[in-house]
Amino acid sequence: MKKVHIIGVAGVAMSATAKLLMDAGWEVSGSDDECYPPASDYIAQLGIPFHVGYTAKNIPDDVDLVIIGRNAKLTPETNAEVEHAHEMGVAIKSFPEVIAELTADQHRVVVAGSYGKSTVTSLLSWILLHAQKDPTYFIGAYPIDMEYTSHKGNGEVAVIEGDEYPTAHWDDRSKFLHFNADDVLLTAVEHDHVNVFPTYKAYVQPFVELLRSMPEHGLLVACADNGGVLDIVHHAPQYITYGLSNGALWRAENIAYGETTTFDLTHDGELLVRLETSLLGKHNVQNIVGAAALLLTRELVTPDELAAAVAAFSGVRRRLNKITQASKVPAYEGFGSSYEKARAAIEALQLHYPGKKLVALFEPHTFSWRNRDALDWYDTAFEGLSDVLVFHPATQGADTHEQLSQEEIVARVSAAGITAVPVHTVDDVHTQLQQVLDADSVLLVLTSGNLDGVLDTLPEWLDTTFA
Repeated sequence: MKKVHIIGVAGVAMSATAKLLMDAGWEVSGSDDECYPPASDYIAQLGIPFHVGYTAKNIPDDVDLVIIGRNAKLTPETNAEVEHAHEMGVAIKSFPEVIAELTADQHRVVVAGSYGKSTVTSLLSWILLHAQKDPTYFIGAYPIDMEYTSHKGNGEVAVIEGDEYPTAHWDDRSKFLHFNADDVLLTAVEHDHVNVFPTYKAYVQPFVELLRSMPEHGLLVACADNGGVLDIVHHAPQYITYGLSNGALWRAENIAYGETTTFDLTHDGELLVRLETSLLGKHNVQNIVGAAALLLTRELVTPDELAAAVAAFSGVRRRLNKITQASKVPAYEGFGSSYEKARAAIEALQLHYPGKKLVALFEPHTFSWRNRDALDWYDTAFEGLSDVLVFHPATQGADTHEQLSQEEIVARVSAAGITAVPVHTVDDVHTQLQQVLDADSVLLVLTSGNLDGVLDTLPEWLDTTFA
């Protein structure tokens, strides 16, 4: 049995890679310098030997392969474990290279875009699983209904979430360019990762390369609701469109939003099937239509199989999933890693809770939210909210860009006419939430981090405090 060691294994993508390798018969070990739920729970579930802290002795002497993440701390100059891996002379690869090798014998569907890709990848994977098609899949998030974030299946299709972020410290190519996509589902193209792509032109270029790399038989499934997507569809060998717009080939019509949302799925104006979903918001209806467009066009499932699976899909953790049970104040967690994701979450809650007071607990965790070039995001990002509790910005990588301070963010949100309050600790958060929340409120947690551990106990505290 071949052995692989993964440095930085506690990331969602790296742990998903670990599971694929386990499925393929590899013996896996790993290390990371920090690990908290849900990643720590997932690593424990996989049962792989896991070391907290980086040191040369973590790597087995007889290892066949080392996979190194792109975390800023994982360079030979700054990390003893990474340095030792290079000194060993063993094969070193990035996780996208490994995924490409593991899926080489399958029809690869790559889901790409500035937002929505985790949900769409989860939907595609879940629908194929529900229809017993045994797909291979790789998801950069934690689907609620699925035991694992990845699986090496024996079916004809591999569904891969594709990220535009650079591959590794030694490889600046976008991750999704390694996957050799047969088909691409493109959700959106909006400027993001400003620390890596300083201009919109630089950001778009990898997406253009992705479409140009598709084979002649490849199909682009393009979101017609996004101008950035429509601007580049001509680079694909062939494409179809989906969305809520009148011009979309695959479209949702007669939408009835509620605790269960229902809508007609149409193709070129013809009704195919009525679908129902527990997911919130217009953007999730859009996501479902995109997944349906690809699966039905490629005849991978029937309309009835599609409808049954969509109705049974509970969503993805941290993608607007409800985190409270007994609280009279419902609370949802959104993956607030960018402006567009925050806006989609807020608009979804406005749609499903009209007239309610919306409050956000927000952590500027990603480089984009912390970068001074994105300061104007705060002028409109929280429109529709009454109060925003602003947690202190994350500090990892702060010296790589012009970092905003908590005080500047609070001031900018306040200047937009929204009550903004800085919070630093668990006690701060609890105190402020007790002041602003009441029975007519809805809480939205926006972060791609962990709020220094606040998230670990927040659901239970809300259920107890507002029972």
